[in-house]
Amino acid sequence: MSNLTNEIKFGTDGWRGVISDNFTFANVRRVARAIAEYYISLNAYPLPLKIAVGYDTRFLSDKYALAVTEVLLKQGINVILSDKAIPTPTLSFAVQQKKLTAGIMITASHNPSEYNGIKIKTASGGAAGTEVTQEVERLLNKSLNRKVVRPGVLSKIDLTGDYVKFLRKYVDFRKLKNAKFKVLVDPMHGSGNSLMAEVLKGTKIKLVFTRQDVNPSFGGLRPEPVMENLYQTQERMKKEKFDLAIILDGDADRIAAFAGKGEFIYPQKILGLLALHLHQDRKMSGGMVKTIVGTNMMGNIAKDLGMKLYETPVGFKYISELMQNNDILVGGEEAGGMGFKNYIPERDGTLAGLLLLEMMAQRKKPMIKILSEMESKYGRYYYERFDLRVPDLKVNLNELKKIKNILGREVIKVKDYDGVKLICSDFSWLIFRASGTEPIIRIYAESKSLAQSKKMVEFGKKLVL
Repeated sequence: MSNLTNEIKFGTDGWRGVISDNFTFANVRRVARAIAEYYISLNAYPLPLKIAVGYDTRFLSDKYALAVTEVLLKQGINVILSDKAIPTPTLSFAVQQKKLTAGIMITASHNPSEYNGIKIKTASGGAAGTEVTQEVERLLNKSLNRKVVRPGVLSKIDLTGDYVKFLRKYVDFRKLKNAKFKVLVDPMHGSGNSLMAEVLKGTKIKLVFTRQDVNPSFGGLRPEPVMENLYQTQERMKKEKFDLAIILDGDADRIAAFAGKGEFIYPQKILGLLALHLHQDRKMSGGMVKTIVGTNMMGNIAKDLGMKLYETPVGFKYISELMQNNDILVGGEEAGGMGFKNYIPERDGTLAGLLLLEMMAQRKKPMIKILSEMESKYGRYYYERFDLRVPDLKVNLNELKKIKNILGREVIKVKDYDGVKLICSDFSWLIFRASGTEPIIRIYAESKSLAQSKKMVEFGKKLVL
Protein backbone atom coordinates (compact mmCIF):
# COMPACT_ATOMS: atom_id res chain seq x y z
CA MET A 1 0.00 0.00 0.00
CA SER A 2 1.58 3.22 -1.12
CA ASN A 3 1.43 6.40 0.92
CA LEU A 4 1.72 8.74 -2.03
CA THR A 5 0.11 12.05 -1.18
CA ASN A 6 -2.51 11.88 -3.93
CA GLU A 7 -3.51 8.25 -3.35
CA ILE A 8 -6.77 7.82 -1.47
CA LYS A 9 -8.17 4.30 -1.33
CA PHE A 10 -10.95 2.96 0.86
CA GLY A 11 -10.19 -0.43 2.40
CA THR A 12 -12.15 -2.88 4.54
CA ASP A 13 -13.45 -0.08 6.74
CA GLY A 14 -12.90 3.38 5.34
CA TRP A 15 -9.86 5.34 4.18
CA ARG A 16 -6.81 5.42 6.40
CA GLY A 17 -3.45 7.08 5.95
CA VAL A 18 -0.39 8.30 7.77
CA ILE A 19 -0.84 11.76 9.27
CA SER A 20 1.05 14.44 7.29
CA ASP A 21 1.92 11.88 4.59
CA ASN A 22 -1.25 11.20 2.63
CA PHE A 23 -3.65 11.93 5.50
CA THR A 24 -3.47 15.71 5.16
CA PHE A 25 -6.04 18.47 5.63
CA ALA A 26 -6.11 18.93 1.85
CA ASN A 27 -6.91 15.27 1.26
CA VAL A 28 -9.45 15.20 4.09
CA ARG A 29 -11.24 18.10 2.42
CA ARG A 30 -11.10 16.29 -0.95
CA VAL A 31 -12.73 13.24 0.58
CA ALA A 32 -15.38 15.34 2.34
CA ARG A 33 -16.18 17.11 -0.96
CA ALA A 34 -16.47 13.78 -2.78
CA ILE A 35 -18.77 12.37 -0.07
CA ALA A 36 -20.92 15.50 -0.30
CA GLU A 37 -21.12 15.22 -4.06
CA TYR A 38 -22.00 11.53 -3.86
CA TYR A 39 -25.02 12.12 -1.62
CA ILE A 40 -26.13 15.26 -3.45
CA SER A 41 -26.05 13.43 -6.79
CA LEU A 42 -28.18 10.53 -5.53
CA ASN A 43 -31.38 12.59 -5.40
CA ALA A 44 -32.63 9.95 -2.99
CA TYR A 45 -32.88 12.15 0.08
CA PRO A 46 -35.03 15.21 0.84
CA LEU A 47 -33.10 18.48 0.85
CA PRO A 48 -31.30 19.76 2.74
CA LEU A 49 -29.14 16.73 3.37
CA LYS A 50 -28.14 16.06 6.98
CA ILE A 51 -24.84 14.44 7.88
CA ALA A 52 -23.41 13.73 11.35
CA VAL A 53 -19.67 14.16 11.95
CA GLY A 54 -17.83 12.50 14.83
CA TYR A 55 -14.23 11.99 15.86
CA ASP A 56 -12.09 9.95 18.24
CA THR A 57 -9.15 10.81 20.53
CA ARG A 58 -6.41 10.56 17.89
CA PHE A 59 -4.01 13.37 17.09
CA LEU A 60 -5.84 16.19 15.27
CA SER A 61 -9.10 14.20 14.94
CA ASP A 62 -11.14 17.13 16.22
CA LYS A 63 -9.47 19.47 13.72
CA TYR A 64 -10.05 17.08 10.83
CA ALA A 65 -13.70 16.86 11.88
CA LEU A 66 -13.95 20.66 11.67
CA ALA A 67 -12.39 20.59 8.19
CA VAL A 68 -14.97 18.02 7.04
CA THR A 69 -17.76 20.06 8.59
CA GLU A 70 -16.68 23.24 6.80
CA VAL A 71 -16.69 21.48 3.43
CA LEU A 72 -20.15 19.99 3.98
CA LEU A 73 -21.61 23.32 5.08
CA LYS A 74 -20.24 25.04 1.97
CA GLN A 75 -22.04 22.42 -0.14
CA GLY A 76 -25.37 23.29 1.48
CA ILE A 77 -25.46 20.24 3.74
CA ASN A 78 -26.71 20.57 7.32
CA VAL A 79 -24.19 19.13 9.79
CA ILE A 80 -24.60 17.67 13.26
CA LEU A 81 -21.13 17.81 14.81
CA SER A 82 -20.32 15.92 18.00
CA ASP A 83 -19.25 18.21 20.83
CA LYS A 84 -16.66 15.70 22.06
CA ALA A 85 -14.67 12.63 21.07
CA ILE A 86 -17.01 9.64 20.79
CA PRO A 87 -16.96 5.93 19.89
CA THR A 88 -17.79 5.09 16.29
CA PRO A 89 -20.96 3.18 17.34
CA THR A 90 -22.25 6.37 18.97
CA LEU A 91 -22.07 8.17 15.63
CA SER A 92 -23.68 5.22 13.81
CA PHE A 93 -26.54 5.16 16.32
CA ALA A 94 -27.12 8.91 15.92
CA VAL A 95 -27.32 8.58 12.12
CA GLN A 96 -29.99 5.89 12.35
CA GLN A 97 -31.93 7.37 15.26
CA LYS A 98 -32.06 10.90 13.84
CA LYS A 99 -32.84 9.61 10.32
CA LEU A 100 -29.85 11.37 8.81
CA THR A 101 -28.48 11.04 5.30
CA ALA A 102 -25.12 9.65 6.45
CA GLY A 103 -22.34 9.90 9.00
CA ILE A 104 -18.63 10.65 8.74
CA MET A 105 -16.33 9.43 11.51
CA ILE A 106 -12.75 10.63 11.89
CA THR A 107 -10.88 7.59 13.22
CA ALA A 108 -8.24 5.05 12.32
CA SER A 109 -9.78 2.60 14.77
CA HIS A 110 -7.10 0.13 15.91
CA ASN A 111 -4.30 1.36 13.61
CA PRO A 112 -1.01 2.73 15.06
CA SER A 113 -0.96 6.30 16.35
CA GLU A 114 0.63 7.75 13.21
CA TYR A 115 -2.56 6.89 11.29
CA ASN A 116 -5.89 8.62 11.04
CA GLY A 117 -8.85 7.92 8.80
CA ILE A 118 -12.41 8.44 7.67
CA LYS A 119 -15.30 5.99 7.98
CA ILE A 120 -18.56 6.56 6.09
CA LYS A 121 -21.79 5.41 7.73
CA THR A 122 -24.95 4.99 5.68
CA ALA A 123 -28.46 6.06 6.73
CA SER A 124 -28.92 2.68 8.45
CA GLY A 125 -25.91 3.35 10.66
CA GLY A 126 -23.99 0.56 8.94
CA ALA A 127 -20.62 0.71 7.23
CA ALA A 128 -20.65 2.01 3.65
CA GLY A 129 -20.15 -0.76 1.11
CA THR A 130 -17.95 -0.76 -1.96
CA GLU A 131 -20.78 0.64 -4.10
CA VAL A 132 -20.47 3.83 -2.03
CA THR A 133 -16.73 4.01 -1.47
CA GLN A 134 -15.83 3.28 -5.10
CA GLU A 135 -18.06 6.10 -6.26
CA VAL A 136 -16.55 8.45 -3.67
CA GLU A 137 -13.10 7.52 -4.97
CA ARG A 138 -14.23 8.25 -8.54
CA LEU A 139 -15.50 11.67 -7.51
CA LEU A 140 -12.23 12.68 -5.84
CA ASN A 141 -10.73 14.08 -9.01
CA LYS A 142 -13.93 15.30 -10.62
CA SER A 143 -14.26 19.04 -11.21
CA LEU A 144 -17.30 20.17 -9.22
CA ASN A 145 -18.74 23.47 -10.40
CA ARG A 146 -22.25 23.22 -9.00
CA LYS A 147 -23.53 26.49 -7.56
CA VAL A 148 -24.63 26.39 -3.92
CA VAL A 149 -27.54 28.72 -3.18
CA ARG A 150 -27.47 28.52 0.60
CA PRO A 151 -24.85 27.11 3.00
CA GLY A 152 -25.81 24.38 5.43
CA VAL A 153 -26.67 24.85 9.10
CA LEU A 154 -24.35 23.62 11.85
CA SER A 155 -25.56 22.04 15.10
CA LYS A 156 -22.89 21.09 17.62
CA ILE A 157 -24.45 18.73 20.15
CA ASP A 158 -23.90 15.89 22.60
CA LEU A 159 -24.49 12.61 20.75
CA THR A 160 -23.86 10.37 23.76
CA GLY A 161 -27.06 10.93 25.75
CA ASP A 162 -29.49 9.06 23.49
CA TYR A 163 -26.89 6.35 22.87
CA VAL A 164 -26.52 5.68 26.60
CA LYS A 165 -30.31 5.67 27.08
CA PHE A 166 -30.68 3.07 24.33
CA LEU A 167 -28.01 0.78 25.77
CA ARG A 168 -29.66 0.97 29.21
CA LYS A 169 -32.87 -0.27 27.57
CA TYR A 170 -31.18 -2.90 25.40
CA VAL A 171 -29.49 -4.69 28.30
CA ASP A 172 -31.51 -6.42 31.02
CA PHE A 173 -30.99 -3.69 33.59
CA ARG A 174 -32.95 -5.56 36.26
CA LYS A 175 -30.44 -8.39 36.16
CA LEU A 176 -27.47 -6.04 36.19
CA LYS A 177 -28.80 -3.75 38.93
CA ASN A 178 -27.92 -6.03 41.83
CA ALA A 179 -24.95 -7.82 40.28
CA LYS A 180 -21.93 -7.23 42.50
CA PHE A 181 -19.25 -7.61 39.86
CA LYS A 182 -15.88 -5.94 39.97
CA VAL A 183 -14.82 -5.21 36.40
CA LEU A 184 -11.56 -3.89 34.97
CA VAL A 185 -12.18 -1.71 31.90
CA ASP A 186 -9.35 -0.85 29.50
CA PRO A 187 -10.37 1.60 26.73
CA MET A 188 -6.73 1.74 25.51
CA HIS A 189 -6.66 5.57 25.69
CA GLY A 190 -9.51 5.67 23.16
CA SER A 191 -12.91 7.29 22.90
CA GLY A 192 -14.84 4.59 24.80
CA ASN A 193 -13.40 5.79 28.09
CA SER A 194 -16.52 6.56 30.14
CA LEU A 195 -19.75 5.47 28.46
CA MET A 196 -19.90 2.03 30.07
CA ALA A 197 -19.92 3.75 33.46
CA GLU A 198 -22.80 5.95 32.28
CA VAL A 199 -24.82 2.91 31.18
CA LEU A 200 -24.24 1.10 34.49
CA LYS A 201 -25.16 4.01 36.77
CA GLY A 202 -27.52 2.76 39.46
CA THR A 203 -26.08 -0.78 39.54
CA LYS A 204 -23.82 -2.35 42.13
CA ILE A 205 -21.21 -3.17 39.48
CA LYS A 206 -17.87 -1.60 40.32
CA LEU A 207 -15.85 -0.46 37.31
CA VAL A 208 -12.12 0.10 37.67
CA PHE A 209 -10.49 1.83 34.70
CA THR A 210 -6.99 1.56 33.33
CA ARG A 211 -5.53 3.55 30.40
CA GLN A 212 -8.56 5.84 30.59
CA ASP A 213 -6.68 9.06 29.92
CA VAL A 214 -6.53 10.57 26.45
CA ASN A 215 -3.14 9.79 24.93
CA PRO A 216 -2.82 10.24 21.14
CA SER A 217 0.32 8.04 21.15
CA PHE A 218 -1.66 5.26 22.89
CA GLY A 219 1.27 4.66 25.25
CA GLY A 220 3.47 3.53 22.37
CA LEU A 221 1.15 0.62 21.50
CA ARG A 222 -1.48 0.35 18.82
CA PRO A 223 -5.00 0.54 20.31
CA GLU A 224 -5.95 -2.93 19.12
CA PRO A 225 -7.24 -5.48 21.68
CA VAL A 226 -4.81 -8.28 20.81
CA MET A 227 -2.65 -10.03 23.37
CA GLU A 228 0.62 -8.31 22.41
CA ASN A 229 -0.88 -4.96 23.52
CA LEU A 230 -2.52 -6.21 26.71
CA TYR A 231 0.17 -7.65 28.98
CA GLN A 232 -0.15 -4.74 31.40
CA THR A 233 -3.90 -5.31 31.70
CA GLN A 234 -3.42 -9.04 32.08
CA GLU A 235 -0.92 -8.53 34.91
CA ARG A 236 -3.39 -6.36 36.78
CA MET A 237 -6.07 -9.02 36.25
CA LYS A 238 -3.73 -11.60 37.78
CA LYS A 239 -2.75 -9.50 40.80
CA GLU A 240 -6.15 -8.08 41.73
CA LYS A 241 -9.51 -9.75 42.12
CA PHE A 242 -11.78 -8.96 39.16
CA ASP A 243 -14.76 -10.87 37.78
CA LEU A 244 -13.98 -9.75 34.24
CA ALA A 245 -11.74 -7.42 32.26
CA ILE A 246 -13.20 -5.68 29.20
CA ILE A 247 -10.88 -4.14 26.61
CA LEU A 248 -12.04 -1.75 23.86
CA ASP A 249 -10.10 -0.60 20.83
CA GLY A 250 -9.37 3.03 19.92
CA ASP A 251 -12.89 3.89 18.72
CA ALA A 252 -14.69 1.34 20.95
CA ASP A 253 -16.23 -0.76 18.21
CA ARG A 254 -14.12 -3.84 19.06
CA ILE A 255 -13.74 -5.92 22.22
CA ALA A 256 -11.54 -8.50 23.92
CA ALA A 257 -11.67 -9.75 27.51
CA PHE A 258 -9.90 -11.52 30.36
CA ALA A 259 -11.53 -13.92 32.81
CA GLY A 260 -10.40 -15.81 35.91
CA LYS A 261 -6.78 -15.08 36.77
CA GLY A 262 -5.98 -13.50 33.44
CA GLU A 263 -7.09 -16.00 30.80
CA PHE A 264 -7.46 -14.12 27.54
CA ILE A 265 -10.87 -14.52 25.91
CA TYR A 266 -10.25 -14.16 22.21
CA PRO A 267 -12.90 -12.09 20.43
CA GLN A 268 -14.06 -15.14 18.50
CA LYS A 269 -14.83 -16.88 21.78
CA ILE A 270 -16.75 -13.79 22.90
CA LEU A 271 -18.84 -14.07 19.74
CA GLY A 272 -19.63 -17.68 20.63
CA LEU A 273 -20.51 -16.78 24.21
CA LEU A 274 -22.88 -14.02 23.14
CA ALA A 275 -24.53 -16.20 20.49
CA LEU A 276 -25.29 -18.70 23.25
CA HIS A 277 -26.48 -15.98 25.62
CA LEU A 278 -28.85 -14.33 23.17
CA HIS A 279 -30.25 -17.65 21.91
CA GLN A 280 -30.43 -19.65 25.15
CA ASP A 281 -30.91 -17.00 27.85
CA ARG A 282 -32.81 -14.32 25.95
CA LYS A 283 -34.64 -16.81 23.66
CA MET A 284 -33.83 -14.72 20.60
CA SER A 285 -33.65 -16.22 17.10
CA GLY A 286 -31.81 -15.52 13.87
CA GLY A 287 -28.70 -16.48 11.96
CA MET A 288 -25.03 -16.11 12.82
CA VAL A 289 -22.27 -14.50 10.76
CA LYS A 290 -18.54 -15.10 10.90
CA THR A 291 -15.74 -14.11 8.53
CA ILE A 292 -13.43 -16.37 6.55
CA VAL A 293 -10.92 -16.21 9.42
CA GLY A 294 -13.58 -17.04 12.01
CA THR A 295 -13.22 -20.02 14.31
CA ASN A 296 -14.58 -23.49 13.52
CA MET A 297 -16.33 -23.36 16.88
CA MET A 298 -18.96 -21.02 15.44
CA GLY A 299 -20.00 -23.73 13.02
CA ASN A 300 -20.37 -26.20 15.88
CA ILE A 301 -22.51 -23.75 17.87
CA ALA A 302 -24.69 -22.86 14.88
CA LYS A 303 -25.32 -26.54 14.08
CA ASP A 304 -26.23 -27.37 17.69
CA LEU A 305 -28.58 -24.40 18.04
CA GLY A 306 -30.14 -24.89 14.61
CA MET A 307 -28.96 -21.48 13.44
CA LYS A 308 -28.05 -20.62 9.86
CA LEU A 309 -24.35 -19.77 9.58
CA TYR A 310 -23.10 -17.20 7.07
CA GLU A 311 -19.45 -16.61 6.14
CA THR A 312 -18.11 -13.37 4.67
CA PRO A 313 -14.82 -11.75 3.67
CA VAL A 314 -13.04 -9.78 6.41
CA GLY A 315 -14.61 -6.36 6.93
CA PHE A 316 -17.69 -5.56 8.96
CA LYS A 317 -19.34 -3.90 5.95
CA TYR A 318 -20.10 -7.41 4.65
CA ILE A 319 -21.66 -8.42 7.95
CA SER A 320 -23.52 -5.12 8.07
CA GLU A 321 -25.06 -5.81 4.66
CA LEU A 322 -26.25 -9.24 5.80
CA MET A 323 -27.73 -7.76 8.96
CA GLN A 324 -29.74 -5.28 6.91
CA ASN A 325 -31.12 -7.90 4.51
CA ASN A 326 -31.47 -11.06 6.63
CA ASP A 327 -32.62 -12.17 10.07
CA ILE A 328 -29.28 -12.10 11.88
CA LEU A 329 -28.99 -12.63 15.63
CA VAL A 330 -25.28 -11.93 15.93
CA GLY A 331 -22.39 -11.33 13.57
CA GLY A 332 -18.74 -10.75 14.24
CA GLU A 333 -15.19 -10.68 12.97
CA GLU A 334 -12.03 -12.20 14.42
CA ALA A 335 -10.69 -8.77 15.40
CA GLY A 336 -13.47 -8.21 17.94
CA GLY A 337 -16.16 -6.29 16.07
CA MET A 338 -19.65 -7.65 16.84
CA GLY A 339 -23.16 -6.59 15.94
CA PHE A 340 -26.49 -7.66 17.43
CA LYS A 341 -30.12 -8.01 16.45
CA ASN A 342 -32.53 -5.13 17.13
CA TYR A 343 -29.71 -2.60 16.99
CA ILE A 344 -27.80 -0.74 14.30
CA PRO A 345 -26.21 -3.04 11.69
CA GLU A 346 -22.80 -2.17 13.07
CA ARG A 347 -20.33 -3.43 15.67
CA ASP A 348 -20.22 -2.11 19.22
CA GLY A 349 -17.57 -3.12 21.77
CA THR A 350 -19.33 -1.40 24.68
CA LEU A 351 -22.58 -3.28 24.08
CA ALA A 352 -20.70 -6.57 23.69
CA GLY A 353 -19.04 -5.99 27.06
CA LEU A 354 -22.37 -5.19 28.72
CA LEU A 355 -23.87 -8.38 27.32
CA LEU A 356 -21.01 -10.42 28.80
CA LEU A 357 -21.87 -8.95 32.20
CA GLU A 358 -25.54 -9.71 31.59
CA MET A 359 -24.65 -13.32 30.74
CA MET A 360 -22.80 -13.75 34.04
CA ALA A 361 -25.70 -12.22 35.94
CA GLN A 362 -28.23 -14.41 34.12
CA ARG A 363 -26.33 -17.67 34.62
CA LYS A 364 -25.03 -16.80 38.09
CA LYS A 365 -21.62 -18.19 37.17
CA PRO A 366 -18.16 -16.66 36.79
CA MET A 367 -17.12 -16.05 33.18
CA ILE A 368 -14.24 -18.53 33.40
CA LYS A 369 -16.80 -21.26 34.23
CA ILE A 370 -19.12 -20.24 31.39
CA LEU A 371 -16.18 -20.22 28.99
CA SER A 372 -15.05 -23.66 30.13
CA GLU A 373 -18.56 -25.09 29.64
CA MET A 374 -18.74 -23.67 26.11
CA GLU A 375 -15.38 -25.11 25.12
CA SER A 376 -16.19 -28.50 26.67
CA LYS A 377 -19.27 -28.77 24.48
CA TYR A 378 -18.20 -27.06 21.26
CA GLY A 379 -14.44 -27.63 21.22
CA ARG A 380 -11.37 -25.74 22.37
CA TYR A 381 -9.67 -24.15 19.39
CA TYR A 382 -6.36 -22.32 19.36
CA TYR A 383 -6.06 -19.31 17.11
CA GLU A 384 -2.83 -17.57 16.14
CA ARG A 385 -2.12 -14.52 13.98
CA PHE A 386 1.05 -12.90 12.71
CA ASP A 387 1.23 -9.55 10.92
CA LEU A 388 4.02 -9.30 8.36
CA ARG A 389 4.84 -5.80 7.13
CA VAL A 390 5.28 -5.82 3.37
CA PRO A 391 5.34 -2.18 2.20
CA ASP A 392 4.62 -2.85 -1.47
CA LEU A 393 2.38 -5.92 -0.98
CA LYS A 394 3.95 -7.75 -3.93
CA VAL A 395 3.67 -11.21 -2.41
CA ASN A 396 1.86 -13.44 -4.93
CA LEU A 397 -0.78 -15.11 -2.79
CA ASN A 398 -2.07 -17.13 -5.73
CA GLU A 399 1.07 -19.27 -5.65
CA LEU A 400 0.04 -20.45 -2.19
CA LYS A 401 -2.98 -22.23 -3.66
CA LYS A 402 -0.63 -24.92 -4.96
CA ILE A 403 0.32 -26.12 -1.47
CA LYS A 404 -0.89 -29.70 -0.96
CA ASN A 405 0.40 -30.46 2.51
CA ILE A 406 0.90 -28.51 5.76
CA LEU A 407 3.04 -30.16 8.43
CA GLY A 408 2.00 -33.65 7.33
CA ARG A 409 -1.68 -32.77 6.96
CA GLU A 410 -3.30 -32.91 3.54
CA VAL A 411 -4.88 -29.71 2.22
CA ILE A 412 -8.39 -30.78 1.26
CA LYS A 413 -9.94 -27.42 0.38
CA VAL A 414 -8.85 -23.94 -0.73
CA LYS A 415 -10.92 -20.77 -0.34
CA ASP A 416 -9.74 -17.69 -2.21
CA TYR A 417 -12.51 -15.08 -2.04
CA ASP A 418 -10.51 -13.10 0.55
CA GLY A 419 -6.85 -14.07 0.54
CA VAL A 420 -5.97 -17.76 0.39
CA LYS A 421 -7.29 -20.17 3.01
CA LEU A 422 -5.87 -23.70 3.13
CA ILE A 423 -8.09 -26.17 5.01
CA CYS A 424 -6.48 -29.43 6.14
CA SER A 425 -7.88 -32.91 6.57
CA ASP A 426 -8.24 -32.43 10.34
CA PHE A 427 -10.08 -29.13 9.66
CA SER A 428 -7.20 -27.05 10.96
CA TRP A 429 -6.55 -24.13 8.62
CA LEU A 430 -3.98 -21.57 7.53
CA ILE A 431 -4.87 -18.34 5.75
CA PHE A 432 -2.91 -15.53 4.10
CA ARG A 433 -4.57 -12.21 3.35
CA ALA A 434 -3.57 -8.62 2.74
CA SER A 435 -4.84 -6.07 5.23
CA GLY A 436 -7.29 -3.58 3.81
CA THR A 437 -6.04 -0.77 6.06
CA GLU A 438 -2.25 -1.20 6.36
CA PRO A 439 0.71 -2.51 4.27
CA ILE A 440 0.53 -5.88 6.00
CA ILE A 441 0.14 -9.54 5.09
CA ARG A 442 -1.76 -11.29 7.87
CA ILE A 443 -1.12 -14.97 8.52
CA TYR A 444 -3.78 -16.77 10.55
CA ALA A 445 -4.00 -20.36 11.77
CA GLU A 446 -6.39 -22.41 13.87
CA SER A 447 -6.26 -25.94 15.20
CA LYS A 448 -7.12 -27.90 18.34
CA SER A 449 -3.54 -27.57 19.61
CA LEU A 450 -1.74 -24.36 20.56
CA ALA A 451 1.59 -25.89 19.53
CA GLN A 452 0.19 -26.90 16.16
CA SER A 453 -1.31 -23.46 15.49
CA LYS A 454 2.04 -21.82 16.30
CA LYS A 455 3.86 -24.24 14.00
CA MET A 456 1.37 -23.54 11.21
CA VAL A 457 1.98 -19.79 11.48
CA GLU A 458 5.74 -20.40 11.36
CA PHE A 459 5.22 -22.59 8.30
CA GLY A 460 3.24 -19.76 6.71
CA LYS A 461 5.89 -17.14 7.51
CA LYS A 462 8.56 -19.19 5.70
CA LEU A 463 6.37 -19.27 2.58
CA VAL A 464 6.10 -15.49 2.26
CA LEU A 465 9.40 -14.23 3.70
